Parts: sequence; C-alpha cells; structure tokens
Amino acid sequence: MKLGTLYGISVGPGDPDLITLKALRILKQAPVVAFPTGVRGKPGLAQQIVAQWLENHQVQLPLTFPYVQDTAILTQAWQVAAEQVWNYLGLGQDVAFVCEGDVSFYSTFTYLAQKLQQLHPQSLIQTVPGVSSPMATASVLGLPLTIRDQRLVVLPALYNVEELEKVLDWADVVVLLKVSSVYQQVWQVLHRHQLLENAYVVERATLPEQVIYRNLCDRP
Repeated sequence: MKLGTLYGISVGPGDPDLITLKALRILKQAPVVAFPTGVRGKPGLAQQIVAQWLENHQVQLPLTFPYVQDTAILTQAWQVAAEQVWNYLGLGQDVAFVCEGDVSFYSTFTYLAQKLQQLHPQSLIQTVPGVSSPMATASVLGLPLTIRDQRLVVLPALYNVEELEKVLDWADVVVLLKVSSVYQQVWQVLHRHQLLENAYVVERATLPEQVIYRNLCDRP
C-alpha cells in the first residue's frame, strides 16, 4: 500500500489572508488535518487560522505538545503524536499538520517530523513555507527588517538577559520572541544601551487584536 505524506503547512502569524496558495490547496485536499492543541484545551492559533476552510469530511487530529522544558516529557509527547499521525499515513492517507508562522522557524513540526522519521524511516514528509512572525512584524511596523549589511540576530527565548547584553554589543538588529515573562529585565538592558527609542513591541501581529508599542521610554 502506498504511504500517505505528512505535510508541514505554514499558515502564517495570524491573519488568514497570509496563508499561501500552495498551503491552502494542500490543506483543502488533505483527508486529515492535524494541529497543536491550545492552552487549557482551547483551540490553538494554527487551528483558528484554518478553521474557515476545514470541511466536515476531513478528520481533525489535535496533537498535544506540553508547554514544559522537561525533555523526557516532551520526547514522550512527540512519540505519541508521531504514532497518531502514522496511524493515518500507514493507511495511505495524507496528513496536513498546520503550524503558525513558518514550519522551519522554531516550529513544533520539526520535532514531530524528526520523531516520525526515527520511528518510521520510510515516512514521506514535505513542507510548505510561509510568513514568519519577524517578517510579519516588520511589515506591520512599516519598517525593513534589515538593510544592506546589517547583522540580524533572533533570540527565541530569553532565560538570561546577559545573553542579550552580549548580542547588543555587535548585532545591528535584534528580534526577541516570547519576552513577556522577562520584559522588565529586557527593558532595563535596553535602557542601559540607550535603545528604548529604537525599540518596538508588537503583540498578536496581524490579528484584529494587534497592539503596537513604539518608543519604550514610557513603558517600563
């Protein structure tokens, strides 16, 4: 029997209009659509983005990926998710795993695909690129992300602000993801480097509830 293909579908940062034509075509054709579950059982962002295109005949497959740092717990979750996906792939059914942003940019899909290949080396996997959050954020700010020979650094999470201190010594543009829990420390670092007037905070980029803060001098 021919195996199904696992597609990693990038659906962008939030605005459904930012999904690509290719991603939408594969999404509509897939008999099974998988997505990460949201916090406390609520629909996750990726699921919300594609909800308007899902049909009753498509199987919706929620996959649980805990929001923890424990490697053992995460590894177990990836294995369970991979086997859930394989149950359909092994029957010849394609599975479209939708992921916010771009599937190659700090994406849960990477861990799922790696675990699936480890457990079932014969697996067929393809990815469809999309709009990542830094690109979308630059767009809503009306600014280029980088120009000429500027050096760009992306920090996916800050557990130690000393890391940011070091980066600011040589980087021209710094993108920080998931900073809400360490915002006060980040603000202090930017203040010391006299960068508050050149810093921006964007929440929920491209979504109706999007909020933009420009010039952080008055937002300690």
